[in-house]
Amino acid sequence: MSNAIQLDNLSRLLVVILNYRIPQLTIACLRSLVDEVRSLPGTHVVVVDNASGDGSAALIQGAIAAESWGDWVSLLPLEHNGGYAFGNNAAIRLGLESTNPPPYFLILNPDTLVRAGALKALVNFMDEQPDVGIAGSRLEDPDGTPQRSAFRFHTIFSELDSGLRLGVITKLLSRWVVAPAVREDTYQTDWVSGASMIVRREVFASVGLLDEKYFLYFEEVDFCLQANKAGWSCWYVPASRVVHLVGQSTGVNNPNQRPKRLPKYWFDSRRRYFIKNHGWLYAALADATWVFGFFVWRWRRVIQRKPDTDPPKLMSDFLLNSIFIKGSQA
Repeated sequence: MSNAIQLDNLSRLLVVILNYRIPQLTIACLRSLVDEVRSLPGTHVVVVDNASGDGSAALIQGAIAAESWGDWVSLLPLEHNGGYAFGNNAAIRLGLESTNPPPYFLILNPDTLVRAGALKALVNFMDEQPDVGIAGSRLEDPDGTPQRSAFRFHTIFSELDSGLRLGVITKLLSRWVVAPAVREDTYQTDWVSGASMIVRREVFASVGLLDEKYFLYFEEVDFCLQANKAGWSCWYVPASRVVHLVGQSTGVNNPNQRPKRLPKYWFDSRRRYFIKNHGWLYAALADATWVFGFFVWRWRRVIQRKPDTDPPKLMSDFLLNSIFIKGSQA
């Protein structure tokens, strides 16, 4: 990993963008940040290339030079891909160790386009609410349709709802549904999407960096939970609007494609989250609850002739990666 980046004059914000084999999207994201950075003096952007191995680093560095962005963008190429938390932490660590650490860090997905005023809205909110540790943007489709971006922590009840997918049960368990309906107001929530998440510097001092034992998925949920346990609240700030091209950075959960088989690291991350934060017994109950709910759902889907929108081999993959097979391995 290169340590040549000098982060000086970071009086406002460090933006971290993690690229992995999507250089054109990353460059488009940077282009959307030009006016935002100008409106927030003391802001710097670090693009981390997570050992893409496809020429991404050269393309991004070329764009930085061609567009004369070098005064506010730095490229940090990594020697190996250690996952989402690993890549983001590489830049966050540089910011924290700089001579003048910024008060705020923004984790921003490369498959995003920042609307006008989005960064300033987050920074202003954090300035006005010194007790808030984390805040997230309103994510939306290119046409402005809002995406669910503010969430509740995962529980046994949410796992039952996730597997069962039965309207009456969802209503009964509404307090525990992970992804509630989109709201237009600013409000406190359990966790926000890591696609655009601002973190106060002191939160890292309280709970450390993102957990690098998660390769991808659940790391922002876990981080918000650790911050919550340390007394830091998390808020949803819809005045900060960010276009999120869902699924473009990972290839998973793209709404415009047929569902793909979930990668092993998704199941590993889910299992780690429950074991780390709730213990082996709770994790086992969560797995059993989901399996029961999903079995009922698949039976009901056939009886009611509903379309099959699940990723391939979801049940078998879940069972093979469950706590009952993997044990307490987290």
